[in-house]
Amino acid sequence: MSGIDRISELPESLLTQILSYLPTKQSVQTSVLSTRWKNLYLSVPGLDLNCSVVPDEMLLSFLSFIDKLLEFSPESSLFKVKVKCRYTMIDGFRDRIGIMINRRTQHLDVESSTYDIEDDNFHYPIVDFMPMNLYTSKTLVYLKLSSSGLRDPGFVFMPCLRFMNLEEVKWRVHLEKLLSGCPVLEELTLLRDLDDDYAVTYDEFTVMRVRSQNLKRFHVLPLRQVRDCRPRVKCTLEIDAPGIEYMSLGEDQFDSIVVKKLTSLLVVDLDIKFVVKFGVIFNPWNLANSNEIRDFLNGISSVRHMIISAKTVKALEYYSQAEMIPKFNNLSRLQAVFHSDLLQFLPAFLECCPNLKHLVLKVLHSEEMEEGLELTDVPRCVSSTLECVEIHEKLEWEEGKMKATSYFLGNSAVLKKLILSPTAYNPRDVVESVIYDKVNKLTKRSPGCEIIIRAMEED
Repeated sequence: MSGIDRISELPESLLTQILSYLPTKQSVQTSVLSTRWKNLYLSVPGLDLNCSVVPDEMLLSFLSFIDKLLEFSPESSLFKVKVKCRYTMIDGFRDRIGIMINRRTQHLDVESSTYDIEDDNFHYPIVDFMPMNLYTSKTLVYLKLSSSGLRDPGFVFMPCLRFMNLEEVKWRVHLEKLLSGCPVLEELTLLRDLDDDYAVTYDEFTVMRVRSQNLKRFHVLPLRQVRDCRPRVKCTLEIDAPGIEYMSLGEDQFDSIVVKKLTSLLVVDLDIKFVVKFGVIFNPWNLANSNEIRDFLNGISSVRHMIISAKTVKALEYYSQAEMIPKFNNLSRLQAVFHSDLLQFLPAFLECCPNLKHLVLKVLHSEEMEEGLELTDVPRCVSSTLECVEIHEKLEWEEGKMKATSYFLGNSAVLKKLILSPTAYNPRDVVESVIYDKVNKLTKRSPGCEIIIRAMEED
């Protein structure tokens, strides 16, 4: 029985389905296995092509091979297509993508070329524009484009598109128009191209409007490269999608963010400084800046789970010097990163979360612990609703140094669990029982509170 080839006995439809999970190069390599496998790769309902690894001298042969794949059984479907382009443009690239789309593609993932032509000390960006039949595909469910160009087709209708990921796209059509033709879109992911030369010239692309009635999830990805200068193109992000349940905003890619009331919002993840520009200190007394932050916070005030980074905490602390932070009455879970020198702001921020039940607090300490820190104010949530606190920090065991831990133990009347996170200490240096004893000696307002110590795993 050991010499029997069971796989080759499977039906051809199942074999081609298995091959569709492989890169096309590996799928083609199976043609040498036996006569049965010789042309099987031609019937695979998908393509996964990495043009970036093709040497220049092999490019024509590679393109001929792609054309052979596309010409074989043109009536069959290509359900999934993934193409990564070279650093230089490929002649006929757009037409080939168009043929793939016509093969009833459901999943399209294209990473386009990114290069410039230099002439007389000027750089001219070369853009791979998508074919016009993309905008009227009746089968696309998932679309991801990286560094591709999108022209204005005049008409957009993609009735099945549910997921769209657009990273550093070169816009020649307004996002609002694109979204208007996607009636069942559920998830949108964006990453701006901060140096789009066309947008530099034409100011009509200074606003990106996310307007959709059915959108459930919206993401702005972090920048791929850290920048120490301001973007060449100013742009405002407007979000008008009342059905959004999850929203994440990574880094400051927009000069301003305008949010309509997001009444369905469940989770928001913020890693932004709002109107704080690159290298510019935020002025809390600037009325326009304060109004923008206030309107944004009011727009997300119905959120139930909030995640905020250290930079967002700092921006909110600046804002609180001039204005009161709105109440988040529905917020039950908060994950926040605080630098130790901003812990004094923690009670004031928690005052805005009157019904908070679960707090995950990560404290970033400087080389020297802040002296003179006293947490005295006790907001409503700490005294009456907070049930679980997780503290992620480097713990200090000297008298008076366990500020956050002692604060929550001493003031939380209904606290059920206090969890000291895996990053809190190194078990090679401190015995867990010693930590437990020290923490357990602190005053506890909630007698039934369970203290949990989580040790770091050994390397």
